[in-house]
Amino acid sequence: MPVEESGDQLRAGEPEQFLKTQFTDFDPVFSPDGQWLAYQSNESGKYEAYVRASPLPASGQGGKWQISNSGGESPMWPRKDRELLYRSGDRMMAVKYTVKGDSFVAEKPRVWLSKLGGMTDFDLVPDGKRLVIVLPANTQEAPKPEHEVTFLFNFFDYLRRRVPVGR
Repeated sequence: MPVEESGDQLRAGEPEQFLKTQFTDFDPVFSPDGQWLAYQSNESGKYEAYVRASPLPASGQGGKWQISNSGGESPMWPRKDRELLYRSGDRMMAVKYTVKGDSFVAEKPRVWLSKLGGMTDFDLVPDGKRLVIVLPANTQEAPKPEHEVTFLFNFFDYLRRRVPVGR
């Protein structure tokens, strides 16, 4: 949907359908330059990562490229590199790409991280070189807390109770 500026606030415009297929398509992410949309779909019978041009041509079709070949979920684009990352089982895969005219040309996928360790969620750090991974607390890979944080609300009320008036 378009986002319109109204004074100092943003307002959502009228939603427009981007793509309608008979498959389950989700986890869409735009490339940093906004020219491509990566997503996962079960079009092949299992979830794989795909890329389409953005915006779609007026015909509503346009090119579509399957990026993964052994399962592909949760695609993401590093901000600086011409690469697409996606999860495949317990691994994070990377695919370098080039653009030739209206075509997205992907190289062979390679392992970017060999073990995600049972993660439940993740995100790419802005430098594009590391992942932040959320692990379930009951796994052996879960980090042990090194510090404890205490929040003290109503500090001045607490201080008045601890220090007598006049001191």
